[in-house]
Amino acid sequence: MFSISKFFRSAPDPREARRPLWNAVVAAARAPHWYLTGQVPDTLDGRFDMVSLVLALVLHRIDDDPDQALAGVELTELFVADMDGQMRQIGFGDMVVGKQIGRMVGALGGRLGAYRAPDGSAALEEALVRNLWRGKAPPAEGLAHVMAAVATLRAGLAAMPVADLIVADRLPGEPT
Repeated sequence: MFSISKFFRSAPDPREARRPLWNAVVAAARAPHWYLTGQVPDTLDGRFDMVSLVLALVLHRIDDDPDQALAGVELTELFVADMDGQMRQIGFGDMVVGKQIGRMVGALGGRLGAYRAPDGSAALEEALVRNLWRGKAPPAEGLAHVMAAVATLRAGLAAMPVADLIVADRLPGEPT
């Protein structure tokens, strides 16, 4: 029997396959150690910067497997959709959201390049200070913690096969 309701069903959003990984990125970026021990400012900007940092490290790992490129695109699209929703929730209007999202995507793009710097390098330190602390000298112990935590996260991601990462619901080294 023919059913007209078949015409109104929408296909599932393929990006939703990356939702657990996106949630893991956000959870890792919101881990208290970044803000307490690392002394990253616990502000809207600071949280955006941490999400961008963790997302950049995850996207770098996904880039290691060209067969998984679509997963990186889907994850980035979830980032954009989430940032759009967050901005609307705090009261930004339609006229402003598009421009702000463009700036956020541009910021993520810049961070993707900057965070390719090797662990422990002056270039990575400079990128972290510029982005997480807006160029102001952070407390030495906070910077040391963030540098070490980035290296630990990057090592955990490197040890995880990309095929497992793109379906993960938590990042390596994150508490259960």
